[in-house]
Amino acid sequence: MPKPFETRLICTCEGTMTLAPETLGATGKPASQLCRAQLDNFRQALGEFAAITVACTQEAPLFAEVAEEAGYGGALRFANIRETAGWSRDGAQAAPKMAALLAMAEIEGSAFETVSLESRGVALLLGRDDVALGAAQQLAAVLDLTVLLLPGADVAPPRQTTWPVLQGKITRAVGHMGEFELTVDAYAAPAPSSRARLEFGPARDGAVSRCDLVLDLTGGQALFHHTRPGYLRADPRDPAAVAALVAEAGQMVGVFDKPKYIDFTPDLCAHSRNKKTGCTRCLDLCPTGAILPAGDSVVIDPAICAGCGQCAAACPTGAASYALPVIGNLAGRLRAGLGAWFAAGGQSAPVILFHDENHGVALIDAMARFGRGLPAHVIPVQINEPSQIGPEIMAAALAWGAGGVRVLAKDRPAHPLDGLQDTLALMGAICGATGLPETCCALVQTDDPDLLETALWQSATPARTARSTFLPPEDKRGLLTLAMEELNRTAPSPAERIELARGAPFGTVHLNLDSCTLCLSCVGACPAGALGDNPDKPMLRFTESACVQCGICAATCPEQAIAIEARIDFAAWANPKRILKEEEPFCCTACGKGFGTGSSIRRVIAQLDTHWMFTGEDGAARKRLLTMCDDCRTKEVVMAGFDPHDPPA
Repeated sequence: MPKPFETRLICTCEGTMTLAPETLGATGKPASQLCRAQLDNFRQALGEFAAITVACTQEAPLFAEVAEEAGYGGALRFANIRETAGWSRDGAQAAPKMAALLAMAEIEGSAFETVSLESRGVALLLGRDDVALGAAQQLAAVLDLTVLLLPGADVAPPRQTTWPVLQGKITRAVGHMGEFELTVDAYAAPAPSSRARLEFGPARDGAVSRCDLVLDLTGGQALFHHTRPGYLRADPRDPAAVAALVAEAGQMVGVFDKPKYIDFTPDLCAHSRNKKTGCTRCLDLCPTGAILPAGDSVVIDPAICAGCGQCAAACPTGAASYALPVIGNLAGRLRAGLGAWFAAGGQSAPVILFHDENHGVALIDAMARFGRGLPAHVIPVQINEPSQIGPEIMAAALAWGAGGVRVLAKDRPAHPLDGLQDTLALMGAICGATGLPETCCALVQTDDPDLLETALWQSATPARTARSTFLPPEDKRGLLTLAMEELNRTAPSPAERIELARGAPFGTVHLNLDSCTLCLSCVGACPAGALGDNPDKPMLRFTESACVQCGICAATCPEQAIAIEARIDFAAWANPKRILKEEEPFCCTACGKGFGTGSSIRRVIAQLDTHWMFTGEDGAARKRLLTMCDDCRTKEVVMAGFDPHDPPA
């Protein structure tokens, strides 16, 4: 039930929806025309409640305007229960879903940063024919243009030199709006006496052009991903596409803000240590080139990032996390919605449908208006990008009682969905091993509302007896491991160990005890803190739940004593700091003080056994030095007068 200082205003939309106000926790009788004849109900609530949830998004601008006129300073939230629940063949049974939608709407979204990009209108227009000159003619009044034609272009000279027309081909292109830098080969200026066609003078390579915008009408291979801010591209053979490019380019002068989609914490990144490359998941998945190696971590350029979220979904440590919303906020919405579903009497295990604002909302609206609508057991959850959903969110939803997760994406998405496919394969293996259907989490990739209906109108599964109520941690890795544990605990057939494919974000290390010398180089290299030592005793310890399978430990080990294996071992997760190997300290043969380990001392002696310094009578004496501590070794060298640079005769 809403708190006393909160209320929910619910409307039957002129009787087109069947509502159960007592189940939804509504105060008073629901309205039938809240936005018009019964608008006074809303005005009255403004004076009585500090937080109001209006179960209507169609008239949200009207309600916001009335609230502003009244000087309302409280929280005003909106939830769509019409297209997503009431307008459905199952509308009469949708009360638990409506309760879930309202509960999720009452979780405030998280704030995010923005990145400002400035265009002063300096533009480089790339072309191959007269189409480029025609576009330049239209844009000359608003942009500071330079036209660069491909070598060999057959173009009539413009009657008047209003803007530079040059020749060249781009061999290197970097940057974004306001900061493009392009390297041009075969660069040449036209002869002023060009008559029937532009004739260019001597060409040179390596010219550099800096500009705010790049307009590409060459029809060739794209210089950048189509989402790169400030880069516009169209096929010169398509007049409509060229006209759209001209119209858009004419508006691209000024300062533009874009969201900073990814929050990045370099200290958590497992990309590299000691020049040994480990995790490359984000680098492999980024479609825009926004991520580059930067020493031990990577760097994400927020000006280039298009917000697909694949890096955040795949990041095993939480170094990269999505900001629209932050992971804890999205998890909190899911928990509130699923909790409200069961509190309102939901008997089945609902399916969570993740969708974006434009594509997904349009399909759901079409289903509600012209088809069967969404089934009563399908709860839609709007997100920014389908590919931002990682295994931690899917596992958490299932642990909180969801019967399945569906991610809706375009039939031809703007970027590949490789990361999402990897996540679904991981979840399929985990669900299959714990008694849930392997298809519990699935992708629905369509632009057709009829096909979406077919995919979603499946029989609901009964609610599981065991459901978790865990509170989601704020950090991604913490949510990932806790959600997996709770999913397994509440699953029909909890597993002790789950074998996973290489590349999974969980696993173990296998240590060759005979080869390991406890040098502990792996401990210093491990970016996740999964490998640790004991300051009081030679020891290598391992926390399996922290291992992200980056492989840096195996690459660092000088004895090649470490191998990694992707898996989830819940018993091992419950045993933090498991001892992989320990030894008593090796005691100095002179004073008896402990130093080093026996295995490391024996390994050094074996490796130096044939070296000239350790052969012969003096060599045997020198060999004894290897079994002494630093203090005793220094004394012995001084007293014996050993010269390490004096080889035997």
